Amino acid sequence: MEQKEEQSNASERSETRSQLAGLSVKKAEDFNEWYNQVVLKADMIDYSLVSGCIVFKPNSYSIWEKIQRIFDDKIKKSGHKNCYFPMFIPESLLKKEAEHFEGFTPEVAWVTEGGSSKLNERLAIRPTSETVIYESFARWIRSWRDLPMLLNLWNSVVRWEFKHAKPFLRTREFLWQEGHTAHATKEDAEREVMQQLFEYVDLIENYMAIPVIAGKKTDKEKFAGAEYTTTVEAFMPDGKALQMGTSHLLGQNFAKVFGIKFLDKDEREKHVWTTSWGLSTRTIGAIVMVHGDDKGLVLPPKLAPTQIVVVPIIFKENKEKVIEKAKEVFKKLRLKNYDVNFDDRDSYTPGWKFNEWEMKGVPLRIEIGPKDVEADQLVLVRRDTNEKTTIKIKDLEKKTEQILNDIQENLLKKSREFLTKSMIEVHTFSDFLSTIKNKKMAKALFCGGAECEDWIKDKSEGATCRCIPFEQKTAKGPCVQCGKEAKFWALFGKGY
Repeated sequence: MEQKEEQSNASERSETRSQLAGLSVKKAEDFNEWYNQVVLKADMIDYSLVSGCIVFKPNSYSIWEKIQRIFDDKIKKSGHKNCYFPMFIPESLLKKEAEHFEGFTPEVAWVTEGGSSKLNERLAIRPTSETVIYESFARWIRSWRDLPMLLNLWNSVVRWEFKHAKPFLRTREFLWQEGHTAHATKEDAEREVMQQLFEYVDLIENYMAIPVIAGKKTDKEKFAGAEYTTTVEAFMPDGKALQMGTSHLLGQNFAKVFGIKFLDKDEREKHVWTTSWGLSTRTIGAIVMVHGDDKGLVLPPKLAPTQIVVVPIIFKENKEKVIEKAKEVFKKLRLKNYDVNFDDRDSYTPGWKFNEWEMKGVPLRIEIGPKDVEADQLVLVRRDTNEKTTIKIKDLEKKTEQILNDIQENLLKKSREFLTKSMIEVHTFSDFLSTIKNKKMAKALFCGGAECEDWIKDKSEGATCRCIPFEQKTAKGPCVQCGKEAKFWALFGKGY
């Protein structure tokens, strides 16, 4: 199996080196192949020699850097501080919380040797950091004055077991942030859970331009060791739901296991209440899938590594004048703090450059040729609609800001319309199955029973409860599957 995967990766690396210009498949016809071609030809990734792992090239890592800066600013404003913990977790530590350990056992990669020496105890390569952090919390927290403790990590994690690798969405190592907090009361911890969840909503909707449904996971789908898990779910064009971020109330489970106690104001010793929350580089995959088209990437301006590209259209007889004017435009935009690229490569035709920047998803292209110089004008081409607008150079700053804002809003509007059309309210199980078969999500009355949930997954070829949406109308009537009295409306769909 490993040998086959390595041969497959070698083939994929070879394909990367000999990329063809343009995509050979359409998004609507072969979504999986379209996605694989986009992330390669937009120069976002390369495959590594380790099966299931990818290289984040600058065109994708720059997106992650912007996501980091935005979210980092958010959490620092609310008092959170960044730190770093070791990636190696002793097996005894990982096993301390039984439910947590059992939930991650199949995915853990183990270190058993150091150099030529066998280790006395296996070390897990971090699948998540709760256990290693809480061992420290038990030493650091003594009094109510030490609370709340609000920490965040930017790191990578390793989860080894999966069926099919998919860049960004399912890889053995991925990047994320994981927040870990300790509080004096359950109420404070629950406020933290919801605060961070809706920070994710803002980040995903207003920066990634992807609408999400916020809600709670069922007990069956919650994070291992948590009291409950909240989630933000998006829906992809191939008919699958994608969990974009989660926020967990861990309660006092870990605190009791690790002995995290504090002396409260009433002079009584109590266990803390903990939370954890995370968002990963799978969101980059979501951006590709939701916004991309048959020309390649389409990136929201707020996260695009290059927001604007200036392309001078050069002929021999007027090259200097065009280059000079194009540079003026470039410098003006740089002064406005846009991420802008000046493409004066003379070994490529303008058409080739246009195709390349379209493939890479640059939101706005500015063309300037000899006639534009004479007329003191520019041609602006937006990536989302391919619409061309001719403007006077004096209006550059105003029009650029206006168009980039409009692109950002338009991408969210289009994806929101798609999400709305993809959620179907159903009242019978036959309608439920038909909805899932038609690659949509089913919103149905549900009893909440784990056995019923298992039965639904089995009969619908893998549809799971994505969440119990916070926005609920009265749940009155029978469960869509078993007929018992429903407890709430739940959203079901196939997922990644």
